[in-house]
Amino acid sequence: MNVHERQQFDFFFNTAVERFVERVEQRCGGPVPGLTRLRLDPNAEGVWVDEFVAALFADFLLDNPAGAAFVLASLSRRPLPTADAAMLHGEARTIGDWMQLTARKGFATILVLKTDEALEQRLAFQVVD
Repeated sequence: MNVHERQQFDFFFNTAVERFVERVEQRCGGPVPGLTRLRLDPNAEGVWVDEFVAALFADFLLDNPAGAAFVLASLSRRPLPTADAAMLHGEARTIGDWMQLTARKGFATILVLKTDEALEQRLAFQVVD
């Protein structure tokens, strides 16, 4: 991956984390319930990581095979969970579909991890009464 592509992906990813943290906090009523729901089920009420990633990919014009390839290239070293691989195979009708589904799932996985970390950081610096 070229340095400029890495920079573009890093910007995209950091923007996504900031937006997702804000969304989870607002919809769940703060970092504690948000973190709890995120950890229990990333697609729980108020979290909905899959919906968020689909909308984000559309907003950043990545909801196409070229966009999926960009994300996949950026995540190429990340392992794909076997359960997701089996599920994705059944949903995909074309290679382009498979690439988009894989990109979304891979991105959602690291987005959940980074959002968990960001919410933990907010809790660490939160003033307790």
